[in-house]
Amino acid sequence: MPTLAAGEVLEACLQALESQTVNEFEVVVIDNSGTGLVNVSRPRVRVIANQRNAGFGAAVNQAFRNSTAPYLATINDDAVADPRWLETLLADAEAHPATGMFASEVRLAENGTLDSAGMVIASDGSSKQRGHGAPPSRFAEAREALLPSGSAALYRRAMLDEIGLFDESFFLYCEDTDLGLRARWAGWGCRYVPGAIVEHRYSHSAGRASPLKAYYVERNRLYTIVKNFPAGMLCVAPFASAIRYCWHVIALLSGHGKTAEYRDDGHSAAMLPWLVVRANLAALFRLPALLAARRRIRATRRITSSEFKDLLQRHSITVRQVAAL
Repeated sequence: MPTLAAGEVLEACLQALESQTVNEFEVVVIDNSGTGLVNVSRPRVRVIANQRNAGFGAAVNQAFRNSTAPYLATINDDAVADPRWLETLLADAEAHPATGMFASEVRLAENGTLDSAGMVIASDGSSKQRGHGAPPSRFAEAREALLPSGSAALYRRAMLDEIGLFDESFFLYCEDTDLGLRARWAGWGCRYVPGAIVEHRYSHSAGRASPLKAYYVERNRLYTIVKNFPAGMLCVAPFASAIRYCWHVIALLSGHGKTAEYRDDGHSAAMLPWLVVRANLAALFRLPALLAARRRIRATRRITSSEFKDLLQRHSITVRQVAAL
């Protein structure tokens, strides 16, 4: 569990973990505040304090490397887990040994609707929460998912040992998408596990819509597709992105979607094109490293490009839907 600050939100999260119906687990809190503010005195909790904010992926990786557990569960510090959260995830994992990732039933704390029932992806690489805003009853069936949201997920150690951990260059956002797609290339499956319930305060740490979030989501989307998309899909992605930008403008003018939320939170919409340019420049600067990672993924893949494309199409979302969410 990475965190940037102590307080009531973190305490609520830790209290919920103490109430889990399984006992054989450890909670590792990664204090990314750089100030040593997190001082937790709970018997199950271990704190690793960083001198600076290492980012989400690097923090989770620290916890994994400091553990020998057969599973790694991730949870946001602004989430509250149902007492049977871990029990439900572990039961499904034990019943499906060929599956490497398990998505929780993540609900929005403010209204009880779904935040995430796994993730879906658009043709430009934008990833979104499956079922976001829908009643949980519409997603009551355990089934295959593309990949889990890192806000509340379970990963099998054997899978992580094989494919590697979160890409620390992402820093914030989309690292769960990249990890999930790399796992898919390696032949590992993902399941959505209803009943593994977590209540989440959506984007509590970085804001619901902010320049920071807009930049990292756009930059890391580019990182993800360069590493993971087959050549044909990679060529189509810029055109799909251009269409998404148009839908964002329409959504802004109509007062809907993330662009309208961004403006309503007091940020200038005129800054968004510059954030896109910055994101593309950052991806271009990192292109050699991304292409090297792409070659490694391709060298160890267990499915074909056609199979990967079919997989993404089964779990797809349109760029218009992305702009509207």
